[in-house]
Amino acid sequence: MTPPARPPRALAYRALGLGDLLTAVPALRALRRAVPGHRLVLAAPAWLHPLARHTGAVDTCVAAAPLAPLPPAVAAPDVAVNLHGRGPQSHRVVLATRPRRLVAFAHPDVAESAGGARWDDDEHEVARWCRLLAGAGIPADASDLDLDPPPAPAPAGARGATLVHPGAASPARRWPVERWAAVVRAEADAGRRVIVTGGPGDAAVADAVAAAAGTPRATSVGGATDVVELAALVAAAARVACGDTGVAHLATALRTPSVVLFGPTPPSRWGPPPERTQHVALWAGRRGDPHAPEVDPGLLEIGVADVVAALATVGRAPRGARRAEEVGA
Repeated sequence: MTPPARPPRALAYRALGLGDLLTAVPALRALRRAVPGHRLVLAAPAWLHPLARHTGAVDTCVAAAPLAPLPPAVAAPDVAVNLHGRGPQSHRVVLATRPRRLVAFAHPDVAESAGGARWDDDEHEVARWCRLLAGAGIPADASDLDLDPPPAPAPAGARGATLVHPGAASPARRWPVERWAAVVRAEADAGRRVIVTGGPGDAAVADAVAAAAGTPRATSVGGATDVVELAALVAAAARVACGDTGVAHLATALRTPSVVLFGPTPPSRWGPPPERTQHVALWAGRRGDPHAPEVDPGLLEIGVADVVAALATVGRAPRGARRAEEVGA
């Protein structure tokens, strides 16, 4: 008996972090619409898979580490889209699966990418991947960022609280613990409950901020939540304060008002869409190395008073108002 033919498959490769996944959601949804009969597989870190499935854009996920070989289960896709980077390394990871068609940015060292869109360093991350797909004949809507709140109930005390997320992947983007603690105290003094969160590896930072704040109105849940539970916390919160990290993109996707602190990277690259006026991006106007081993000088130019003032007004701006604010401007 002839075995049944497998359904056509599409592969999307984005083996990066939480913010990277969320900024790629419009592109993933565009790909989903373009190949409705394909089984769409996302190659991404395993801890992100529950949230990736919650987007509704993918059928399944496979575990992937940055630039590591992909598992044999994704071999020979009908179309493969490199949403990971400009190449050449990421192009070669995807090409090793032997796709019938590659969608990727053009790179002179990878002949198979010839004809692809050209990379633009200064482009917003969401627009970048939408433009890649549009260049391949796949229309993409950069505003298609929204997520429904996860079906899990909101954790105790989260509804209406201020969520403070002090961690970030690199030291350059980590505002000092004592400043975050001062923000937590100010929110508590204003009569608000505060939940301090942390991602993988951030439990100690979240605990340190809550302890330094010294208020019973603040609770640390750093390291105690998975990515879907973190999304449920953000969805339940009244406002979010965080650095340039994945939680900022959760706030955008869940439409929770936020104040986001930018240091080495400008909001024009990774910030919330300017038309979403419930978000404030604070930036001193200085660029630097986002992977530096020390906190960025521009980030340090943002003071506690700047953050507290923004939190007092966030979410109440008239529609169409500009909400990217340069500190001291």
